[in-house]
Amino acid sequence: MKRFLVVLLGLVVVASGVIFASEVGKLLIWADELRKPIIEDLGKQFTELYGVPVEVQEMPFGDIRDKLSVAGPAGEGPDIIIGAHDWLGQLVANGLIEPLNFMKEIKDKFVKTAIEAFTYGNKIYGLPYATEAIGLIYNRKLVPTPPKTWKELLEIARKLTHPEKKEYGFLTQASQPDPYHSFPFFTAYGGYIFGKNPDGTLNPCDIGLASEGAIKGAYLLLDLLKEGLVPEGIDYQTMTSLFNEGKVGMILTGPWAVAGARNSGIDVGVARIPTVEGHVPKPFVGVQGFMVSKFSKNKALAAFFLKDYVATKDTMLALYEADPRVPAYKPALDVVAQDPIVEGFAENIAVGIPMPAIPEMSAVWSAWADAITLFCSQKQSPEEALENAVMTIKKTLKCQ
Repeated sequence: MKRFLVVLLGLVVVASGVIFASEVGKLLIWADELRKPIIEDLGKQFTELYGVPVEVQEMPFGDIRDKLSVAGPAGEGPDIIIGAHDWLGQLVANGLIEPLNFMKEIKDKFVKTAIEAFTYGNKIYGLPYATEAIGLIYNRKLVPTPPKTWKELLEIARKLTHPEKKEYGFLTQASQPDPYHSFPFFTAYGGYIFGKNPDGTLNPCDIGLASEGAIKGAYLLLDLLKEGLVPEGIDYQTMTSLFNEGKVGMILTGPWAVAGARNSGIDVGVARIPTVEGHVPKPFVGVQGFMVSKFSKNKALAAFFLKDYVATKDTMLALYEADPRVPAYKPALDVVAQDPIVEGFAENIAVGIPMPAIPEMSAVWSAWADAITLFCSQKQSPEEALENAVMTIKKTLKCQ
């Protein structure tokens, strides 16, 4: 009865109304509605080739991690899930996914940042297929040649900025406050969120948001506001609307903004975030991939499916066509990188830092956002605001 109640509480409303269990000799994959059709097609091809049934059960993307934590230990759930790398901390800590030992043999076929994202404690837990990061999106009509240095960006911004006309050379929503979009400012001089332990895992009590580099990066953002080049607190909707109207030369955001700009008739380009005094700003990188449940009854079969069937150029290109994010698999990336938009984002991904994949990251966002608000509104200096944020985070995490 207890087991029944546990499973019942973990059920999610899907087409069939229930969560199925892994069965010997049959692969069960959890995928969201976007990826389900392409994974079903791949499953049919795999079944035709090897005679192994593949069933894909639709699951809302945001539910997959939490549902696995209930269904897996209860003997239910999938062999394979498709999810985000920043689930890793919770999944590994709770013993819910299996390390993929075969990835050590083929890791060089994947973008290095993507492998780092799915690595936890020197073990690789996922086969990455898609990556994303923000970059410098620019209007080719206003900015024919994108800046390579921050000095060049400032020169363009000063030339094109006329606040009274709502015209700007460069806009960022980083001061909204938006820690995600502010991260390249903090990393420009070497700032960081968490340091690392000797085994490569993140140390949640080594917090670098008030380090010398992070503070210098905060001033980089603050100076944009003080000079009047970027309005304080500008949000994504306003920023992209002005860009799509042809009133902004450059914006700092991700691939999700490209379609709207193109539909508005903007000749869009994407470039790497300009260097700052020779330093490379590093954006957050998000990676999605395939992971194997610890409770799968088909671990060897799942590994075979991933290594010999998913990790191929044809499969990765099919996934890209269904969900056009920058491929993590190099042979597929080489094909689609002929598109200059993909190439531009790929350059930012290559130098980026995976979003921290530990549960303690949840304690960082609000304190960090509060600090951005305080120093951007000049109610506190960057030093004071960020030092207070670090103290708050450490208190929340009970660091000594």
